[in-house]
Amino acid sequence: MSEIDRRARAARGSSPFLTMKQTAFHLGLSLRSLQRLHAAGKGPRARRHGGSWRFHIEDIEAWSLAGGVGGAHD
Repeated sequence: MSEIDRRARAARGSSPFLTMKQTAFHLGLSLRSLQRLHAAGKGPRARRHGGSWRFHIEDIEAWSLAGGVGGAHD
């Protein structure tokens, strides 16, 4: 099992929603890079939960598999 698969399984086991910091780590990006992608509407689909953005693990994986292009924000 790859490191990515291990991290994804661990995330699914606790909660399918990751914070921006967790998502950046999962994707191997810096937090700032993910913030820039998100602000430009080019990162994984994100959802507002309370006062913070959350990323569903399936949206992260779908964005990654699609080559990291595009992404809608709710």
